[in-house]
Amino acid sequence: MKNIKTILFCCLFASFVSNNICAEGTSYSSVDADQSKLTLKENRFLTFNTIIRVNQIEVTRDKSVGEDERAWHTPERVIQFRDAIEKGFPGSKITWAFSWLALHDTTANYQKIRQLVVDYHHKYGDEITFIPGAYFANAYNSTEQVNMDLHEGLQRVSEIVGDSYRPNSIVAGFLSAKNQQYLAEKEGVHVCQGNIWSQYAIDNQDGDGAVSYPFYPSIEHFCKPAQGKEDFVDCVNLDGWTMDFLAARREGFAEGFNSRMGVGPIETLRAHGYDKGLQEMMHSTAIHFDDGFKRNGFAWVTNCWELSLDIDTKGLTKWLQEIRNRWPEVKFITQGEFGLLWRSEYKENNFDYRFYEKGSGIGGSDADKEIYWYMNKSFRLAILKDLNTQKEQIIDFTRYDVKAQEPKSGSTRNWTLFGDINQKQTRKQDAPISKNQLSEEQKALILKEGINLGF
Repeated sequence: MKNIKTILFCCLFASFVSNNICAEGTSYSSVDADQSKLTLKENRFLTFNTIIRVNQIEVTRDKSVGEDERAWHTPERVIQFRDAIEKGFPGSKITWAFSWLALHDTTANYQKIRQLVVDYHHKYGDEITFIPGAYFANAYNSTEQVNMDLHEGLQRVSEIVGDSYRPNSIVAGFLSAKNQQYLAEKEGVHVCQGNIWSQYAIDNQDGDGAVSYPFYPSIEHFCKPAQGKEDFVDCVNLDGWTMDFLAARREGFAEGFNSRMGVGPIETLRAHGYDKGLQEMMHSTAIHFDDGFKRNGFAWVTNCWELSLDIDTKGLTKWLQEIRNRWPEVKFITQGEFGLLWRSEYKENNFDYRFYEKGSGIGGSDADKEIYWYMNKSFRLAILKDLNTQKEQIIDFTRYDVKAQEPKSGSTRNWTLFGDINQKQTRKQDAPISKNQLSEEQKALILKEGINLGF
């Protein structure tokens, strides 16, 4: 009897340990065990990253532009921020990205912040990673310098976390195809937040032309999906934050609207106030979690909230609570984990993303407009419909089956991949056209991808 009791005790103890302690001494392995059963299809995913830096834009390791943000980066703000997320969505796992200076700053605040985030990694399973250049590395630095920053930045993250830790992803804002290729082949990192979908004429770098959901980039251009093995980069390229498609079709602040409006707090909570801002955040979320889920078989919403933002986190908590109430089955995992789930499902760019939106009536999300997006390996195509006139026009047709070329790193802010027609309408050829104005070659390519527009 004594031996049986001992055996039972050992089994129970082993079960407790396996469910509560992982190899690195953390307490989230039971969550990881559940996640190991996750599949991409038939699930809704939420990812969230935050940026911790010293200067607003760290152009190089020793040169910065914009505001010094030390005053906004305190241990107290870190605690308040993480508590706001846990309150809104218990059990969530987020991604923390440190800039070069934030990884190396020796002041008491940054030392404490780094320790707090390591504690969150052990407590919640949060991902800790590096952001080169604080968003715009390729606008200012050579390819070789960015590779060096990636290598040494990742090393520094491993040193800070310990236990041979290695992140699954990088946060970059924009990152060239050459640098993403380096990440995959030399650093073994296969997920990168490497494009900000539709960004043009805002902030310090432009990069319109990509697909808004995950894809493998071509070696030719980070906005172009790889066409085959010969130009394939094994790095899942992720968007930075989910945008309202109708707002995003504009150039910068055209017509007095912010083209980056979606789930981000600057363009919603700050610009439109708590109630309207939250309404727009939920509208942009529902585009994916409702209709988009039905069309694509899975759905993904992502957000970035810089720690330095002077925006009340009650809006963040409320947004997360609303998501849990409306879609209780949502999986809130790290950016790297989501990217690797996509990578396990897709071995090549055989995706076929389709999206539909009717405007919210807030900001640039026109209440009298509908937009349809088609995104695949060969092209992206957008059709805008005026609900008053019922007139439909093609506002974007960007082909990926043709050659592309990135600018030389450090030479320009404009890294946009322009197609036959671009949604921002910055060139004469970007004037919207009817479906019948497409060339026979364009029509054939669209039909080849199984899209019937009634030509």
